[in-house]
Amino acid sequence: MSGRVKPRIRRKWRPPLALVIGGTLAAVLILPAISIGYFKVAGFILGWGETTLLFFTLAIVVTSLLAFLLWRLVLRPVYALTAHALAVKEGRDDAPLPTQFGTPELSDLARAVIDMSTTLQDREAGLRAYTNHVTHELKSPLTSLIGAAELLQSDSSAEDRAALTNTIRTSAYKMQDQLHALRRLASARDPVGKGPSSLSEACEGLDADLTIRVEQDTSVPLDLDALRAVLAHLAQNAAAHGAQTVTLSAISDGFSVSDDGPGIAPGNRAHIFEPFFTTRRAEGGTGMGLAIVKTMIEVAGGEIVLADTFSGTRFEIGFG
Repeated sequence: MSGRVKPRIRRKWRPPLALVIGGTLAAVLILPAISIGYFKVAGFILGWGETTLLFFTLAIVVTSLLAFLLWRLVLRPVYALTAHALAVKEGRDDAPLPTQFGTPELSDLARAVIDMSTTLQDREAGLRAYTNHVTHELKSPLTSLIGAAELLQSDSSAEDRAALTNTIRTSAYKMQDQLHALRRLASARDPVGKGPSSLSEACEGLDADLTIRVEQDTSVPLDLDALRAVLAHLAQNAAAHGAQTVTLSAISDGFSVSDDGPGIAPGNRAHIFEPFFTTRRAEGGTGMGLAIVKTMIEVAGGEIVLADTFSGTRFEIGFG
């Protein structure tokens, strides 16, 4: 989860691609016929030389206008989209896209390519984060397992064997938790239902070790199970960090989740959505809750951000 800001394409009226192509072909077909007919009439008035020069000038103007429209509405967006796709293929992010494309069809294509590239880059970042985490986190339990197995092979007392067996069991459970966390992150990438469902419905029967209060109800484009899972992760995360109350409230394009906990340290704010990042590793935290929430929301076409607040923690989830 890289935290990149997805490029947004402004919706601005432009002629459909069919109209652009059809208009160009119509101009190519109709203008010569009109010119020939008018040429016969104007030739007797202006003179053949002047009429020829006039129509030659008009042909250049019309051709230049059509060429500009085709470049602006078709060629330039295609070149920009191609450059962006090649940059993503090479793992770079230095090919910014225009904020709007020439025709609705190309805008839809660009939006699909941007969404696809963002998904691929997020998956690559998640896989890279997991790989780095595995090499670091599993190193300790693996070392403990190897050491305990070697000691068990030697002569040892019953008390030592019991302690070594406990070490093996603890290390195995720790590795199991990490693999389970990875499966949860992978399952969060599956498509979720579009809903809508309301905050009050999702809070009914929600199992959390704190009070959940709906200050202003609203409907969001998630099905009930997905919304309940998102709220459960956020509530569990808040409770684990000492919050007593979570407040849900509608905002312009979604909803906010606020708690009365101690808040997030400035140095951790940039990392909270990264897989396996946790400040509670000693208490068994895996650092997957917020990463799973972020993934589920993005799969549904939304975005979650950590908002600035004077006390506690506030997340804003939007679907604009």
